[in-house]
Amino acid sequence: MFSDTICGWCYIGKERLNQALKQLNLSETIVMNLPFQLNPSMPKNGMDRIEYIKTKFGSIENAKPMYDNMIMQGEQENLQIKLDKIKRTPNTVKSHLLIDLARKYETENKVITDLFETYFNKAKDIGDEEILMSIAKKNNLDANEVQTYLNNEENVKKINKMDDVAKQMGITGVPFYIFNDQLSVSGAQPIEQLVEAIKKSHGEKK
Repeated sequence: MFSDTICGWCYIGKERLNQALKQLNLSETIVMNLPFQLNPSMPKNGMDRIEYIKTKFGSIENAKPMYDNMIMQGEQENLQIKLDKIKRTPNTVKSHLLIDLARKYETENKVITDLFETYFNKAKDIGDEEILMSIAKKNNLDANEVQTYLNNEENVKKINKMDDVAKQMGITGVPFYIFNDQLSVSGAQPIEQLVEAIKKSHGEKK
């Protein structure tokens, strides 16, 4: 699953994917979460959210229908998306680095869910290292290792390269799923469609 940690549709898409996996008695640990940056040119410290919306959509009014739909779709999955509480739109590189490190300890799916909840539910800045460290601690990751990992320039380049590769593959928006290297699905599709995609991709392999 390709996603960005500040993408509400990815939060919804992740929950729907988890529900689809549950229906098929599959563990979410089989999911690899790969980085996609919606705003690769975002300043390191992020930017004021209102300013960001105006830059991206032209005005708050232009963004409202899409955001209202996102909130409504989130509610259908029992997710609280509190966009009005969010003050800053962060740069997401370090949050992607935290997911990347968590993969080594097989906790990446818990970490990405915590990142979504921290941003959309608690309206905290997931570009802030202290916030990321608290998520790392919750998931029993070593603080020194996390701090070193997040601030390693080679790791930052790796995330940017992975983002470039996703775009070279033709991915223009997220969530984007690739099932069993055989079938791709774009967007926060309904649970039933994800269930069918998983079945089909595994059926073709047999």
